[in-house]
Amino acid sequence: MDLKIFETSKRINEYNQEYWSARELWKILEYSEYRHFKPVIEKAKIACINSWYDPDEHFEDVLEPQKSRNQYWETEWQTLEDVKLSRYACYLIIENADPSKEIVALWHTYFALQTRKQEIQDQASKDKQRVYLRNEMKTHNKKLASTAKEAWVRNYADFIDAWYMGLYGWMRQAQIHKKKWLSEKEKILDHMDSEELAANLFRATQTEAKIRRENIKWQNKASLTHYEIWKKVRKTIQEIWGTMPEDLPSVENIKMAEKRLKNEEKKKLGKK
Repeated sequence: MDLKIFETSKRINEYNQEYWSARELWKILEYSEYRHFKPVIEKAKIACINSWYDPDEHFEDVLEPQKSRNQYWETEWQTLEDVKLSRYACYLIIENADPSKEIVALWHTYFALQTRKQEIQDQASKDKQRVYLRNEMKTHNKKLASTAKEAWVRNYADFIDAWYMGLYGWMRQAQIHKKKWLSEKEKILDHMDSEELAANLFRATQTEAKIRRENIKWQNKASLTHYEIWKKVRKTIQEIWGTMPEDLPSVENIKMAEKRLKNEEKKKLGKK
């Protein structure tokens, strides 16, 4: 039994969005008549509501014109009830269809495999973004360290603490380690998600640029510049109702994301 029929029966509307026709789906799922399939659609709608999704976004009731021939073999037009279904709607229909049907059982497996495939793709996308931002942080932190040295910053540790205190609400590195359940040896940046890394990357680039642009010198002035920039970033996060950096959970070490990406790359090369 070819499960690819689900993908080949997909249609595209005028907005370039995919959808499936209930009038086709009931035949694919081997129901004897459309009227026997309609209760399954209604159950799927209820499941959609129970999942806190708007059924109108996934089930669109329509009237479709269809050609037919009368007793005199003359062409006539009639309208048939149909439902345009999203991919999620199709998934809910499979979940509520007759489980004794072999095709339904097979499609349960198909959707499970597709869901897992999507999860892997989503994870890869997240890993790529996070690894990219972490590498950018390494690059710009080196630039900032060089700029700080040229500005006669002698105690770089205190300079970095000014960054943390400004963004993390007066918390120093040791306090952040404790707050995020990290050991002293673990690098905070290696356990940040993309959201937190992006905020920190903005800190590094803007502080480095301001010190150079305004030719700021000496430890106190450079640290104050660092702190002021982060205070503004923190205020912006508050204004857009974002999560404060100290409240963002720490995530797995960046090395795990890098390892997954390398393994995926090896798999792709092995298939070629």
